[in-house]
Amino acid sequence: KLPTMKMLLSLIALLSAALLANAAPPTCYSRVLSLSKEITESFKELQTSKAVDSCVEMLPRLYLDIHNYCVLGKLRDFVAYPRCERVLEVSELKEKARSLYTIMISYCRRDLVFLTDDCSALENPILPPIEPS
Repeated sequence: KLPTMKMLLSLIALLSAALLANAAPPTCYSRVLSLSKEITESFKELQTSKAVDSCVEMLPRLYLDIHNYCVLGKLRDFVAYPRCERVLEVSELKEKARSLYTIMISYCRRDLVFLTDDCSALENPILPPIEPS
């Protein structure tokens, strides 16, 4: 009976640790990473959407790599782009980009490490291969 009780207590401890790990608040880095992925995906969806105004085709390319110092300039350029104000999806995307920029230069300034400053990598990204599902 004692080994079963030890196993049960170990299982409970393991499950409790897993729950606590999932309940931990996001770090600055994880928040910036998730928001940049969300923005990049939203931009891809916006470009492939047929219902959106033709001005979307003229928007600056928006591939974000938060480890590249040039991403800050990329975000500034995107937010400052003067067209497409009347397209709701673009306005929402610009607002997310503005939030990411603010988080990166204010709240997470000390937590982020830029590994490169290769601006051309943001224009012509080398994307990882898509894994078969």
